[in-house]
Amino acid sequence: MALRKYKPTTAGTRWRIGNAYAEITTNVPEKSLVEKVHHTAGRTTSGRRSMRYLGGGHKKMYRVIDFKRDKKDIPATVKTIEYDPNRSAFIALVNYSDGEKRYIIAPQGLQVGATILSGDSVAPDLGNALQLKSMPLGTTIHNVEMQPGQGGKLVRSAGASAQLSNKEDKYAVIKMPSGELRKILINCYATVGVVSNSDHSLQSMGKAGRNRWRGIRPRVRGVAMNPVDHPMGGGEGKASGGHPRSRTGKYAKGQITRMRGKGSDKMIIQRRNGKKLPNK
Repeated sequence: MALRKYKPTTAGTRWRIGNAYAEITTNVPEKSLVEKVHHTAGRTTSGRRSMRYLGGGHKKMYRVIDFKRDKKDIPATVKTIEYDPNRSAFIALVNYSDGEKRYIIAPQGLQVGATILSGDSVAPDLGNALQLKSMPLGTTIHNVEMQPGQGGKLVRSAGASAQLSNKEDKYAVIKMPSGELRKILINCYATVGVVSNSDHSLQSMGKAGRNRWRGIRPRVRGVAMNPVDHPMGGGEGKASGGHPRSRTGKYAKGQITRMRGKGSDKMIIQRRNGKKLPNK
């Protein structure tokens, strides 16, 4: 993707680095694949905040994404590459040969007019979805299932990708974007390629108002609050507030928040910090 640096004609554009949207081919979504979004943030009818630091923002519709890729062995042609306000990645509208239309997460490099497939015996080409056991080692993948038929849950954000590292009996070993080595059932589906919009993290809003358009309200620092409102609040002058922690008292640095003895521990071979977990 390409980034756009704006000429500083206003204070808001001086620091703004935006997306050039060079890959986007249309700005009108498929009407049959959009739904209303029911917002939970903002204020209730009594005026109380239902969620801190969220509310307002521009209206948007939800694009129904096909994470399961369960139309097996039916070729689909990419019709458009579109922007989705609900996620960081771009999405692609595909037309199946039987007439059905669906949205999928667009991998990097997918072009309009390309043909994609999903199935147990398809080639591991860009945009194709197939079982992990059918992929060669070293394949770059995204939209990975955790249980067969569940739909993709892992590696779905902009620029993310995992790598198929090994195959062991009924499990495949996946190297996650965090560096974690994790076992996934070998008959789970995944899509070949890297998620699109890889430069998403390099964008700069330029002004606070752009975040308000996204429904993000100003966030108050804990040290600026009173002791009754936050563990880091209070003190004379600009006190540091002590150890960084959340409003509920959980330490922000160094404390392990993962539940001990979690059932999926046996699936993790190596954590993202390089520590190995004992097999249970």
